[in-house]
Amino acid sequence: MAQIKIYGLREHLDPVKRVLSDVIHSCVVDALSFPKDKRAHRFFAMEADDFFYPASASPKYTIIEISLFEGRAVETKKTLIRALFERIGAQCDRRPNEIEITITETPRHNCDSAGCPVTRSACLTRWTSDGLEIASNPCASAPRSTDIAAGG
Repeated sequence: MAQIKIYGLREHLDPVKRVLSDVIHSCVVDALSFPKDKRAHRFFAMEADDFFYPASASPKYTIIEISLFEGRAVETKKTLIRALFERIGAQCDRRPNEIEITITETPRHNCDSAGCPVTRSACLTRWTSDGLEIASNPCASAPRSTDIAAGG
């Protein structure tokens, strides 16, 4: 799982939204071995009176919040962050002081997708040292979250 939120001033975020999404996604694919078709980005283009940024930055200041399942190596997360700074700078006209990146890790037991708890082995997209291994029949035999909550 990589849920990504991107915040910035509307006038500076909207013109680069598609390219920025592509750049972020390429970094996630490369650094975390994500499938190319697995993208979950949400953009929050804000008005100036709703978005304050540091004096050391410019109006291009962009915040990227990444939510991942816990358990990745520190070096893997550093690789992702380095790639983001390099590629966003090169392709989206942002200096390092105009980019802020935070990674928040979520335990798998705190997540549910399409009524299927991700901790169930039948539903789980598993990460191995070699990369991604997808369960052959996700959620086919697993009870839905509502069934689990009801004791089923």
